[in-house]
Amino acid sequence: MYNDRLIFKTSTSDEVYYFKDSIFIKFNNRHNTISNSVLNGGIKNNLEFVFNHHLSQENINYLENHDLFDYLIRLCDDLNFNPKMSSGLVTLAKMRNVSIVTKKYKKLEVVAITTAGVRVNAVCAGDDAGFYEENGEFKPGTINTILLINSKLNDNVLAEAFMVASEAKTVALNNLKIPSQYSNNFATGTGTDGLIIASNLDSNNVITNAGKHSKLGEIIAKSIIESIHVAIKKQVWITPNSQSNVLVLLNRYKLDINEFYDGLNQNKHKFISQLKIDSKIQENIAITSSILNLIDDFKKGIINKNTAFDLSFNLLEGCVGNTVNYLLLFWIEKFLG
Repeated sequence: MYNDRLIFKTSTSDEVYYFKDSIFIKFNNRHNTISNSVLNGGIKNNLEFVFNHHLSQENINYLENHDLFDYLIRLCDDLNFNPKMSSGLVTLAKMRNVSIVTKKYKKLEVVAITTAGVRVNAVCAGDDAGFYEENGEFKPGTINTILLINSKLNDNVLAEAFMVASEAKTVALNNLKIPSQYSNNFATGTGTDGLIIASNLDSNNVITNAGKHSKLGEIIAKSIIESIHVAIKKQVWITPNSQSNVLVLLNRYKLDINEFYDGLNQNKHKFISQLKIDSKIQENIAITSSILNLIDDFKKGIINKNTAFDLSFNLLEGCVGNTVNYLLLFWIEKFLG
């Protein structure tokens, strides 16, 4: 039924398929898994299938009056999976934008299979609480990863791998300076992220440590970071190059830009046209990043307001053109004045 949908096969013969709105993995070995799925989440050792599923608008409407657990049971039935031996994640990200990254070291192999969207639902751990799922309403932005490890991990090591993978997700977002949509912080994830990690119980290579000092921890993190970067690029077109822009960086500290334009004593349309050019100049980007770091350090209590203000003001002298200078001065006065 699925043979023509095979898109990837691991070195241990586990098979990755793309079928309809789902990416699923058929285990051809015994695995123990850890996940935050509502279907067979936690730690299990009897799963045959794990999957990542795109929610269409029709399915979102269905979930307004139905439970997600029941929906996943129905999905398993549609895919001819035993729901008692399956676990899965859901997202609004398109499955065609999946990223598959493999990292190897000697006998170790890790495969990260990721879909990601971060424009709407990105959030920092510790931001004011909000419900990202209400009455079956799913907001876009989920980062879902299925991580396949070719070696055997006991349950405590599996939990350690889950921790490292979660930390690596934060690194991936910080590398791109993804802002939280709910605060001035950098995002550490989205409000609805999902993760499934599976290790091979049939392997003779037993790993006793998946921490950040271990080689397994290293390649777990590197596979997660790379797969998230690729998935974000494919789904929402965010890259280091797209983030290299004064206006994009300033978006983290949100202000009413109309207030700035209302106080502008020059032609607004000419100013905006020039600002679009000046916002891409490297010197202006570097100065903007530096000023935002000073605002961050003031907010965290690392430096005082006067020091942050004076240093930020002095940095304006290095701006190329006047548009970014005027704009940054507005931000400085609002957050440090």
